[in-house]
Amino acid sequence: MTPFAVKAIQLLLSLSLLIVLHELGHFIPAKLFKTRVEKFYLFFDVKFSLFKKKIGETVYGIGWLPLGGYVKIAGMIDESMDKEQMAGPPQPWEFRSKPAWQRLIIMLGGVTVNIIVGFVIYMGILYFYGRNITTNEDIPQGFAVTQQFKEYGFRDGDHILTVNGEPFEDVMEINRYMFLRDVSKVEVKHSDGSIESISIPEDVGTKMFQNDSHFPFSPMRLAVIDTIYPDYPANDVGFEKGDKIISVNGKPIQFFEESTPLIAANGKNENLIVVSRNNQIDSIKVTANDEGKIGINAFGKELKLGKTEIKYSLTESIVGGFGYGYNTLKDYVSQFKYVFTKKGATQVGGFGAIGNLFPDAWDWQSFWATTALISIILAFMNILPIPALDGGHVMFLLYEIVTGRKPNDKFMEYAQMVGFFILIALVLFANGNDIYRWLFE
Repeated sequence: MTPFAVKAIQLLLSLSLLIVLHELGHFIPAKLFKTRVEKFYLFFDVKFSLFKKKIGETVYGIGWLPLGGYVKIAGMIDESMDKEQMAGPPQPWEFRSKPAWQRLIIMLGGVTVNIIVGFVIYMGILYFYGRNITTNEDIPQGFAVTQQFKEYGFRDGDHILTVNGEPFEDVMEINRYMFLRDVSKVEVKHSDGSIESISIPEDVGTKMFQNDSHFPFSPMRLAVIDTIYPDYPANDVGFEKGDKIISVNGKPIQFFEESTPLIAANGKNENLIVVSRNNQIDSIKVTANDEGKIGINAFGKELKLGKTEIKYSLTESIVGGFGYGYNTLKDYVSQFKYVFTKKGATQVGGFGAIGNLFPDAWDWQSFWATTALISIILAFMNILPIPALDGGHVMFLLYEIVTGRKPNDKFMEYAQMVGFFILIALVLFANGNDIYRWLFE
């Protein structure tokens, strides 16, 4: 089975599960409050259904358009735009006849279930699989640091000791902390053994986003070539996988990260790179491209990141899973602000981007971790105050509760149509970005 097929199956399974659970979040409180649910659908049944069966007063079915799902609640202005039903007098079993607080609970049910599902999955992952972290002992050579962070006081070979005064357990999390969390102080141990507390500017996350520097810290890697990229100069001059770089332009190097600035600094001049191969020394001449790159990489086969394993008891997994879920939601909300920038808008993705969150080969731990993340993302996106989303309905219900005045049905119909067109535009834009990246990047 191809990687594309594996990703597609995982995406379909994950979204189907989350959609059904989300709609159950609306269905269950609606039934508890004796509100009639006319349809319960996975995917949309535009013109026809793949499957449907009526049980009691509800038609359960599967549509052919996999853009979500829905429950059709009697007496509610929703995506079905059933004006005929709304034209009649309110009935006791209809949504519009229920108190505002009951309608609010029904509308918040889907988001609530998505949050709970995400948190519970994280708890289950910690309990059944535990967690692998990377400690300073796992990267004995420390971190390679980008130029931006060297200006703050970091150096190649640094080890992270504390962040904001607290011991830092998984050092590979430092990039995410810098980008999304409020980090003011980082204590490091330099390669010479000295310890320094470094102040971090408040706008460090914004600068990382603007500079495309999402991974300013990466483990130092031995200068052993693991990958030679096609369509780059190195592919045509004799480099081989496994070559150990000894020197670049006469300067001896030990770590791969030392070679990059030497090549870039040489501009369009020819580089002389000395490598060791099968106990033989070879000199290779190569000129970098316009980006200052020759197209080699060392993915660090000598590194085993995440090799420190932590096991959790049932109680520990509940507490740890809740904390992990909370931080996942908090981090997603933090990065959402970048969507409203010109650069951020171009990085918005649709189904292709979501599918790429899954691994190429089937792995249940990765599947559940990705499903938990998507569940939390769906919860946040659904609560946005956009008409046609749960958040739009909640917004109008809160207005009704506060003011005591209910928006009239005609206004709600127009709001629903506007929200629907906004959502369609966003779906087209996001998936258009996916197509553009697939064709041109």
